[in-house]
Amino acid sequence: MFIDVHTHAFHPKIADKVLQQLGQHYGIHGVGSGLIEDLLARARKAGIDKVVVHSAATAAAQVIPANNFALALKEAHPSVIPFGTIHPDYEDWACQLERLKKNGIMGLKLHPEFQSFRLDDPRLHPIIEEAQDHFMFMLHIGDVLPPEQNPSCPYKLAALMDLFPRARFIAAHMGGYRHWKYALESIIGRDVYIDTSSSLEFIDDETLAAIWKKHPRERILFGSDYPLYDPADEMARLRKRLKLSDADLEQILRNSAIALGIEQ
Repeated sequence: MFIDVHTHAFHPKIADKVLQQLGQHYGIHGVGSGLIEDLLARARKAGIDKVVVHSAATAAAQVIPANNFALALKEAHPSVIPFGTIHPDYEDWACQLERLKKNGIMGLKLHPEFQSFRLDDPRLHPIIEEAQDHFMFMLHIGDVLPPEQNPSCPYKLAALMDLFPRARFIAAHMGGYRHWKYALESIIGRDVYIDTSSSLEFIDDETLAAIWKKHPRERILFGSDYPLYDPADEMARLRKRLKLSDADLEQILRNSAIALGIEQ
């Protein structure tokens, strides 16, 4: 089973606004409408069987609406694997975790930059402790600020990995968007998943090759970051940048199914 582990889809009422905000923040002109129908059509065209769809509550008040949307996607679309979200400002997080668990949600998305908290915020510790045995964590890592100033970074994730060795983390964007040299120093080669999303247009050949050589192959997951990029385009870019064989590419596309326990 081929899975795109890093995608986004938005409610029709906010899709245009979110696309504009993403474009302004990252300087990337998206490829689609941001609607689930467009994402699934592009995934089918790329030969992808399932997509993991993420949303991150930007405030405590958005936790329930964001998770409502995730559950609605799961109900309406069998090829969607939605991750839920949580926010450290949301006090009743334990009940929300139980709700997501009961409804078959496999993972949680955290985006410190957009959610306005730091990945080294100790309020995250009891949440991770409670969630780690059921949920996989998709973490946005990195941005243009240096690690000590940025809300997330590979070093902060490395500290969480030391605190919670059972937790299953995905470090998005090849271990850290524009933080790749720090990722190589701290998390690449360790027991953590990384995804390929929103990296291939920016990372240099030497650093990309170093990550590919050092990190366990089974822990590299394919992610397109739709609607910033099209899944088929990112598959072609990944093949070209790393000079992948068919078998290499297929392994990356299958790794998420294995990581999520859908395939063995």
